[in-house]
Parts: sequence; structure tokens; C-alpha cells
Amino acid sequence: MALKQIVAAAILDSLEQPTKLLSARRTAPEAMAGLWEFPGGKLEPGEGCREAVHREILEELGVKVRLGSEVFGPLEQGWALNEHAAMRVWFAEITDGTPQALEDHDLLEWVDLDAPALESLAWIPADLPIVHAVLADVEAGATR
Repeated sequence: MALKQIVAAAILDSLEQPTKLLSARRTAPEAMAGLWEFPGGKLEPGEGCREAVHREILEELGVKVRLGSEVFGPLEQGWALNEHAAMRVWFAEITDGTPQALEDHDLLEWVDLDAPALESLAWIPADLPIVHAVLADVEAGATR
């Protein structure tokens, strides 16, 4: 059985010289309320992954983004979220608009791209390995 495909963006202040990551605090479901995540969501029927990232970020944050490289996970479908879903994540940079917590979030925060700053947030457990991969890719210069 295929996992449900989820997509998300690791939004950086710059794809070329990143120093900060935009994190989003969830409001629902109750089990995840108050935890931090990468903004994104489910694919709609007939939609491609990259197309879904653009749509989800516009719906959730009200901004347009330019996608960089993918933050590759250990699975073909990206990163396991649970036994039913996996998430593919792309680096992104805002090209139009100012991010706002419009849907599913109550707070957005630009966090320094270093382990102590990022690990100080209460991330959704499935997102924490992705945080570490983001840091490794940024350090390797693999964001574009």
C-alpha cells in the first residue's frame, strides 16, 4: 500500500546565503497543536509534488515561493511521518508577500539556522530528522 504523499517547504531567508528558517506552529489536530513544523500539506488529485508545495504555501502563508533543491529523505516518498504518510520537502525562498499564519498555524517564526536555535523549538517528532537534514544540506551548500 502506498503512503499518502505530503509535501512541505523549508523556507529560508535566502537560497543563496541562508541564515534563517521559517517555522510554523500548528493549531490542529489537538495532538499536534503547539508543535512546530514545516508548512505544507496533502496533494490534490492530479497534482504534482512541486505544484502542491506552491499551492499549500500560498494557502497557508499567503506568499509565493521559488523552490530550491529537495531535502531528500530515506524513502522514495521522502520522510516517514507515520505508518500512513510520507513527506517530501523542498528548500524555498519567498518571492512575493509577507508570510502570515492564515491556515493551520497560529505563529510563524524565523529561526537561526543552527542546531541550538532550531532544537529549542518543540518540533513535531517526525519533522525533527528533517530539521537535521536541513542543517546538513545548508552546511553543505545544497539549498539551490
